[in-house]
Amino acid sequence: MNLKLTDEELKFRDEMRTFFTTQIPADIRERAAGGGGELTREDFVTTQQILNANGLAVPHWPAEWGGKDWTPVQRHLWLDEMQLASVPDPLAFNADMVGPVIAAFGSQEQKEKFLPGTANLDIWWCQGFSEPEAGSDLASLKTRAVRDGDSYIVNGQKTWTTLGQHADWIFCLVRTDPNAPKRQAGISFLLIDMKTPGITVRPIKLIDGGYEVNEVWFEDVRVPVENLVGEENAGWSYAKFLLGNERTGVTRVGSSKAKLAKAKKYAAQTAIGDGTLLEDPLFAARLAELENELLALELTQLRVVASSADGKPNPASSLLKLRGSELQQAATEILMDVAGPDSLPFDGGDEIASPSWAQRSAPVFLNFRKVSIYSGSSEVQRNIISSSILGL
Repeated sequence: MNLKLTDEELKFRDEMRTFFTTQIPADIRERAAGGGGELTREDFVTTQQILNANGLAVPHWPAEWGGKDWTPVQRHLWLDEMQLASVPDPLAFNADMVGPVIAAFGSQEQKEKFLPGTANLDIWWCQGFSEPEAGSDLASLKTRAVRDGDSYIVNGQKTWTTLGQHADWIFCLVRTDPNAPKRQAGISFLLIDMKTPGITVRPIKLIDGGYEVNEVWFEDVRVPVENLVGEENAGWSYAKFLLGNERTGVTRVGSSKAKLAKAKKYAAQTAIGDGTLLEDPLFAARLAELENELLALELTQLRVVASSADGKPNPASSLLKLRGSELQQAATEILMDVAGPDSLPFDGGDEIASPSWAQRSAPVFLNFRKVSIYSGSSEVQRNIISSSILGL
């Protein structure tokens, strides 16, 4: 097939590139690129509100709620250019997860109440799916919701709740029928205000030293029945729909390309022997191999995007997720290796010789161990590839 962009697509790409590099504050993009401290809640809100004001926050939503009538290639270019410019993605919990679920299955009242604020990040959502004994085997979840008049009484625990410390609302899978014949049945999709009495959020400190995920406890939390999305006991279908949207963009080719460009830039400034690290044959070969692998992934992604116009899921997306995860991790590793000993200080500040980007390189490397787990672990993706693509 012809993978060359049309004149219209090239124009669209250039428009996206200009917008992202001129309209999003440079200090936010610098932090997102790992060079100026960690992104704050305000950084995410500021960025998404700028995007939303220009119709660029939720282009894959229905048009009446802020979506765009774009082709799959245009959506790909929008995301790729955003990542290349180190612009924080629209919050995935809002844009890619609960928003599309409410738009597709929610009542008209729920759409009017939640979708505008979800697109504009006036409402910050977090995800309540995983539990201590229900991660990859999500259907074994135990958090209960018992009907009591016009409310559900929710009891249980969720874990690995990313950015739950910032959230205003949480969307949860809860078990409403413990006697259902199949584990996947009897599960419902509830929207819960995080300010409701009985909710406790406890931080989980990660290997990178940061505080990104949480455990969330529900003790006799009363949730209005009107916060049930769709039908009772049909939540598993909505969850599968959500997880399909979650994998949108997880390949993150643009982000990996930006990291490799930084590695090349800093390697050219790192003196070794009579030259620079970039001129070292072994390092140059390693960098070239990663660039070639990333180019191959980019071309594969374009093929998948071009063949997805019918809207049907493509099993090749598992290949993109698997290889994309590996190359994201490889990009953070080579950047840390370029930093060398300067990667050892953690949060040392500006008072030491190690530059900020180098201090951040090790925590970012450690944090990116997660990408081969979320949105379907690498092992799960290999199983899908073997059965759906290779027919094994």
